[in-house]
Amino acid sequence: MSSPLTRRAALTSGLAAAGALALPGVLRAESRRNISSFAAQDWRDHFDTLGKSTIVADTVSRALHYWNADGSDYRVYPTSVPISDELTKRGYTSIVRKKVGPSWTPTASQMERFPDWKPIPPGPENPLGTHAMYLSWPAYIIHGTHDTRKIGRRSSDGCIGLYNEMIAQLFEVCPIGTQVRVI
Repeated sequence: MSSPLTRRAALTSGLAAAGALALPGVLRAESRRNISSFAAQDWRDHFDTLGKSTIVADTVSRALHYWNADGSDYRVYPTSVPISDELTKRGYTSIVRKKVGPSWTPTASQMERFPDWKPIPPGPENPLGTHAMYLSWPAYIIHGTHDTRKIGRRSSDGCIGLYNEMIAQLFEVCPIGTQVRVI
């Protein structure tokens, strides 16, 4: 008894047949799919120079783009972004302070909405994760998260969140003074 034709087998045989019909000598351009759905960014669209290093945090595609000072190191990280446009501050800022093992304190607006919230010391339940890079805007931080379900979603009160492993990498390569643009 022959095995049933699966969707994958049908698709593969259809693609092979289509390839056989291609004219010899004709170059077929193959387009790479952006399976992560990140919108490509170029630092030159946002800054005149790379400075010490550069970050573009894209709240639409929920990705953070990093370039080092000479442009030889480019990285893209999935992020969580602010839950609403009202909580999203856009524009230019910079990293003014970095902390391994940050503690978390609710902001004044969070305390208005959630009066029972209390500060959380460093550790596995801390919403800032393992590392935090503080921006020149008060209460805005690029940080890790203990809740990995938030990455790729609108889930913060203004911060940009990364997986703890990824914020640790970014933390190591970003000096104080790294220029940041949130779009």
